[in-house]
Order: sequence, then C-alpha cells, then structure tokens
Amino acid sequence: MNEFKINDIGDDEIRIVTGAVSPSTKTSKVNKLPFYRSTSFIVGIIMLLVILLIACFLMLHRNTQLNLLQKEPSYFEPVNESQPIVADTISKLSKWHGDDNVQSFCELRDTTINDVPLQVFIPHNALMSLHIGRMDKNDTTIIYTAQAADIRADNGGIVGAFVLKGVPRAWGLSKKGYCASIDGVVTVGVAENSPLFEEATEKSGYFFRQYALVDNGHLVENNPKGKTIRRAICDRRGEIFMVETGTPESLHDFAQALVDLGVDNAIYLVGSHAYGWAVDEAGIRHEFGDDSYYAGRRRMPRNISYIVWRKK
Repeated sequence: MNEFKINDIGDDEIRIVTGAVSPSTKTSKVNKLPFYRSTSFIVGIIMLLVILLIACFLMLHRNTQLNLLQKEPSYFEPVNESQPIVADTISKLSKWHGDDNVQSFCELRDTTINDVPLQVFIPHNALMSLHIGRMDKNDTTIIYTAQAADIRADNGGIVGAFVLKGVPRAWGLSKKGYCASIDGVVTVGVAENSPLFEEATEKSGYFFRQYALVDNGHLVENNPKGKTIRRAICDRRGEIFMVETGTPESLHDFAQALVDLGVDNAIYLVGSHAYGWAVDEAGIRHEFGDDSYYAGRRRMPRNISYIVWRKK
C-alpha cells in the first residue's frame, strides 16, 4: 500500500478520511463479548442444577432416616413387644417375698426368650459348694445340684482349674469362664487369670472353670456348634441363679438368650444327659437329665464334678 502525504492532494481534489477499522480488528472486538456472556450463563445453569440436586438428595436422605426410626408392622415376622424381658424394668427375677433366713429351697421360674424356652432355678437360703463323685440322692440338705466341670477325654482328669474345699485338683486354663464360692459369696466371671483361684485355696473355698457364655453383658462365642440341652450358672445384678433350656440349643443361641434376659456374666454347666435335680418350696424334687446314663456297662468318670446348693 502506498503512503500519501497531505502535499500530494491537488487544489482541485477532495479526499475523505474515515475511522473504519480493518475486518480482523472488527471481528475480534464484536465476537468476544457475546462468547463470555454465553459461557457464564451455561456455568450458572449448571451450578443451579447441582445445588437443586444436592438439596433433593438431603431431603430424601432425611426422610429415609426418619422412616427407619419408625416401627413398621411386619406380617411374616411380627414383633413381640413382651420379649425379650427388658432388664431395666426388672430388679430381680425372683418372685419370692418370704424370709430367706427361714426356708431353704430352689425357686423355679419358666420363661421364653427369642423362642428359647428357659427354666430358671433361683436358690434361697443356701450355700454353694462343689463335689466330686456320684451325688447322694438321699441327701435332704441339697436343694440344687448339676454337673459342673468337664472331664478330659485322654486321662479322665478335670478340664480347667478346680479347687475343692481349698484343695486344688486341676490347674488348666483352657476355659476362661470361672465360678468361685468363698466365704459364702458366689462369683461368676470371665478372665484368663483370676486371683479367686488362690483365694479359694487359702480360704478353703471352691473354684472351677467352664465355657464363658456372657461377659459383662456381651455374648461370648464358643467353638462347639451342635445342639443339645444347655445349662449355665448366671449373675444378673448380683442375683445368682441357674438356667436350663427346654429344647436342644446351640451355645450361641443359648448365650444370646441369656444376654437378652439381662444376664451380666454366665458360664456353662454340663448339659445334655447330665443328671441333677432341684427342690422347690413345697419340698418336691424336680429331676433333669438321665439318672440311668451311667448304669450298666457305662462307668461314671471318677472325677465327675457337681455344683451343689445346700440348706444353710
């Protein structure tokens, strides 16, 4: 393009000078502003949709949580409001209102927890001890007895630690549950090592170990998975009692029923065919297990042991 100077204009010529811009300059200035405006509009719409989606999600989540908290009736598995027994509403299981210093007997109560029928044996005015060997059915001082510790299959010894009137008869620690009776005080608990073993030895007390079922209100799992009649000795708010199932149950279901009964600590007592009995308020003896199991060719193990409650 040829440059020009003002002196190049002749006297008889007219030149018009305008403010026009080049096509490239005009396009860049005109197109940029609408592009930014359209992008901001789209971003704003997206952000608004995201906010609306979050608000809807929060509202649906809140409604779902409220629905979960509400009780819904079920046709096939209706909730039985009377079970399990609520521990906070019952101070003791015993319904006995007499004088515990006058009469010695075993109170029997029946209940059902989680479809598991249970019979509860609550001793009154009695002291707990241990015994090795066959029980004397003619002993009228006994108000309750049941087999306590297990027997080793290899040598016939007692499974777990065992103290009989201050004399240690076994020292095993294979089972963490324990029960001790020292100076008339019965303690049921769970521990690998308990000072009550030494205390029972020093004070002519009693001590044995068994499977732990409930530890401070929590279920304890055990390896045996079969079903049979189950028994246990329990501590519920300081109230000591024994429990037996009315039907064959697994250790898990039995322990869960004890937890729902409000038991704090519980350990196993030999169940199945193991023989024992309880004497009620009227003096009637209620037997359980099979007394003839060790008759005939089957010999009773020499170290068979029993938990015994005797009249004071």
